[in-house]
Amino acid sequence: MDTYTILIGAGTLLAGLIIGFIITKSIEKSNASKLIKSAKKEADSIIKDAKHQGESIKKDKILQAKEKFIELKSEHEKVILSRDKKMADAEKRTRDKESQVSSELSRNKKLNHTLEDKLKDYEKRSEYLEKRQQEVEKVHKSQVKQLEVISGLAAEDAKEQLIESLKGEAKNDAMAYVQDKMEEAKLTAQQEAKKIIINTIQRVGTEEAIDNCVSVFNIESDDIKGRIIGREGRNIRAIESATGVEIIVDDTPEAIILSCFDPVRRETARLSLHKLVTDGRIHPARIEEVVKKTGKQINQEIIEVGKRTVIDLGIHGLHPELIKMVGRMKYRSSYGQNLLQHSREVAKLCGIMASELGLNPKLAKRAGLLHDIGKVPDAEADMETPHAILGMQWAEKYGEKKEVCNAIGAHHDEIEMKSLLSPIVQVCDAISGARPGARRQVLDSYIQRLKDLEDIAFGFTGVKKAYAIQAGRELRVIVESEKVSDELASQLSFEISQKIQTDMTYPGQVKVTVIRETRAVNIAK
Repeated sequence: MDTYTILIGAGTLLAGLIIGFIITKSIEKSNASKLIKSAKKEADSIIKDAKHQGESIKKDKILQAKEKFIELKSEHEKVILSRDKKMADAEKRTRDKESQVSSELSRNKKLNHTLEDKLKDYEKRSEYLEKRQQEVEKVHKSQVKQLEVISGLAAEDAKEQLIESLKGEAKNDAMAYVQDKMEEAKLTAQQEAKKIIINTIQRVGTEEAIDNCVSVFNIESDDIKGRIIGREGRNIRAIESATGVEIIVDDTPEAIILSCFDPVRRETARLSLHKLVTDGRIHPARIEEVVKKTGKQINQEIIEVGKRTVIDLGIHGLHPELIKMVGRMKYRSSYGQNLLQHSREVAKLCGIMASELGLNPKLAKRAGLLHDIGKVPDAEADMETPHAILGMQWAEKYGEKKEVCNAIGAHHDEIEMKSLLSPIVQVCDAISGARPGARRQVLDSYIQRLKDLEDIAFGFTGVKKAYAIQAGRELRVIVESEKVSDELASQLSFEISQKIQTDMTYPGQVKVTVIRETRAVNIAK
């Protein structure tokens, strides 16, 4: 019984499993069919969407292609229209030229006919004139024969007698005419020369040149004077030693006086003081640093002044060294007249006078500007050579033209004048220097005396710097401590004073001060 029950249970279980399996399979089949149907629907919808999108893309592309085609077509039509227009213009020009050519041809035909008629008329007239000339010659020969018979002289003899008589009369008349014309030319030439010179002077604005040896440095308050003097005067001594300028601090309110005959030193001292006062740091080391920088600045300014001068005068292609010399003229004077102002004035006068005489005004300006470059000191220059010859040598060295070099060298008659520029430069130099208030010879001789004082000091071994101060009453000499000892410094002071006493003529007395100092400098890193 138990076994049967177990078998029935097992069969039931097996039947249940089979039925469950069949039911599961049928459910899976139905699900699969549903999935297939849904997949087919999705596929159909995707295909429909793809078709719709494809159709829209196709339509867009077709529209774009049509628009592109229309655009290209319009551009092509524009090109064709422009070509047609050009061709039409060319055809029109061709037709116009053809009509012009045809009119010119018809005109030439008319002119040819007219010319042929005139030639025929000319030939007829020439034949008639030849006949008349032959008749005149026959009549002339018959008259000459009759005159020969009447006078008893041959035609050749009569001609010679007539020529001789006419020669004497013509010579006398010619001499009188030449003398009259020469006198008239002399008077006219003098009048024209005066007119040209007067017009030239009137067309140039001049000013009186006043070259001082003193500059005034203005300060905001008198308290700054004490800072410039420094403790026990060390700052003012350092400034005087570095610049060679005498600094006078007196009771003048809000002003310090800088005294020196050399304008470069004076300007260097003025600018250095301005920088020191503005910066506020005033001590010997700072003073030397500022003076060195200011010296470089002055050298750069000299170049800039030279460039501005040649640009203002319209002079081109000047050598850089000559431009520097022109700039250095700003700090030089000739008999109290500023050398740069004088040279600019001479250049303008030369340009005007050359234009009046029909010469090259640019070359004349060039020669006028450079005529006094020999007065600008140079380390290598021979001071015994006249400044005109020295300037000519420099101009030749730096490639100036022969006319310019000759004008520079001949403006004081040291050499022969070989071009018309030379007398123009000479005359304009005289005009600029001879006008009232232009020059003061006393100042120039005074400055030359101070330079001679310094040159005497530089002639001794071991001298580093030399400055003439106190209007030439003191010569301050700074020596190299390695070469000159304290004992030699005293001896050097005596020798310089003896040299000045024997070689120079000067009013009063000259004090010679030799300064020797030893410095020890180290750098902390």
